[in-house]
Amino acid sequence: MTAPSSNDTLARLAAVIASRKVGDPDKSYVARLFQKGNDAILKKIGEEATEVVMACKDGVPEKIVGEVADLWFHTMLALDAYGLEPADVLAELERREGQSGLEEFALRKAVQRDKDGS
Repeated sequence: MTAPSSNDTLARLAAVIASRKVGDPDKSYVARLFQKGNDAILKKIGEEATEVVMACKDGVPEKIVGEVADLWFHTMLALDAYGLEPADVLAELERREGQSGLEEFALRKAVQRDKDGS
């Protein structure tokens, strides 16, 4: 038996999020955040991102992993809230694979300039 891929894990988590977001807010953390609205989800992402930075500053591997897991989870809530899936992000990462980060950044800036008409 092969180990599940990260895509499988993310897809399963996305399915759980989708099923729980319409649940009872008194019994489901996911439902409670969705009931509060997108701003509540986005606020949690900001909080979790700060906690990742603090964990990295502490340098404790287990703490870093736990905080990154929290950040990924809350980011997945935002993906769902905006009609996106983990596969969309994975496809973008695959598209960027093998591309220089500096080249990719320059391309995005050029595309944005074209959109802005500059």
